Amino acid sequence: MAKPISIEVWNPSGKYRVVSTKSMPGTRWIRLLTDNDCRLEICTEAKTILSVDDILALIGDRCDGVIGQLTEDWGEVLFSALKRAGGTAFSNMAVGYNNVDVEAANRNGIAVGNTPGVLTETTAELAASLSLAAARRIVEADQFMRAGLYDGWLPHLFVGNLLKGQTVGVIGAGRIGSAYARMMIEGFKMNLIYYDLYQATRLEKFVTGKQQCAHLLLIALCIPPAYGQFLKANGEQPVTWKRAATMEDVLREADVISLHPVLDKTTYHLINPERLAIMKKEAVLVNASRGPVIDEVALVEHLKANPMFRVGLDVFEDEPYMKPGLADMKNAVVVPHIASASKVYI
Repeated sequence: MAKPISIEVWNPSGKYRVVSTKSMPGTRWIRLLTDNDCRLEICTEAKTILSVDDILALIGDRCDGVIGQLTEDWGEVLFSALKRAGGTAFSNMAVGYNNVDVEAANRNGIAVGNTPGVLTETTAELAASLSLAAARRIVEADQFMRAGLYDGWLPHLFVGNLLKGQTVGVIGAGRIGSAYARMMIEGFKMNLIYYDLYQATRLEKFVTGKQQCAHLLLIALCIPPAYGQFLKANGEQPVTWKRAATMEDVLREADVISLHPVLDKTTYHLINPERLAIMKKEAVLVNASRGPVIDEVALVEHLKANPMFRVGLDVFEDEPYMKPGLADMKNAVVVPHIASASKVYI
C-alpha cells in the first residue's frame, strides 16, 4: 500500500476539489479558490520534486483540477488519471510548458493554463541582477571578504566589466527579453543588439523611436521621448539599437548576452561549443529561461579555458543538479531557479 501524501486542506466542504502539488507564496490564490466553492488540498510533503506516483496519489478518485509545477512530468499517465477522476483543468505555475505534453492533455479533454504575464518583470529583474553580479564579480568579492582575505584596497582588486556604453545582447525579445533589455538600457545606458524571429517594435521605439510631436507638446501630454533622445537632450551620448540578422551576430558583438528563448527542439543546446567560441573572451552570459538551452558540459570547459568569461545562471540542464565542475567555477554565479521568487505588494 502506498504511503499517504500529507496535505493541508482549505474549505473542506467546498464543492470542487482542487489539488496543488506545492505550497505557493501568498494567500490570494487560496482565497480565489475557496471563495469560488473549491476544496483546496495543498501538498505538504518535504520532497522538492514529486514523483508521478506521488501526484497520482494526490489526484485520487475524484479531482476537478490540479495546480502543478514545471519540475513535474505532465504526460499521458497523469492527464488520463486526472480525466478518470473527473478533472477538466491543469494549471502550470510557469511561463513555459515544456514539462507538459499538450497533446496528451487534449486527448484527455484537460484544459492547460500557464502564468506568462505575471512573471515578466520578476524574471527580467533576476536576469539583470545576474548580469550585474557576474560583470562586477560580486559573488567572488563577497566570498573573499567572508574568508578574511581583505587587507586593504588595491587598484586591481576584482576588476570587472563597466556596463555603461557597452552592448547588451538579447536572444529572444519577447515580454521578458524586452523588459530585461529596457532595464539594462535605461539602468546602465547600454546599446542594444537583439535577435528574434519577430521585430520588437516597441523595444526599438523605446530606445530611439522617432516622435511625431514637438518636445513641448510631449511634456504637456506627459509622454516621454525615446530614451536615446532623452540622453542626447541631457548632453549624453544616445544609446543605439540593432536587430541582428543571425543569432551569431549577437554572440559576436555583445558584451553581455541574456537568453530568453522558449525551449523546444530548435533551442535545445542553443549555446554549444561552436557558439561559445565566437563570443568575446570577457563576455557575460546570462540564462534565466530554461537550462537545456545551454550545453552545460561545454560551458564548464569554456569557463575553465577563459577565466574572464563569466556566467549568471538561474536554471540548469539537469535541474536540480549541475554538471560536474560548474560549482567550482569562480567565474560562474549560480542561483537555484529563483526568478519568480519575489513578493508582490498590492
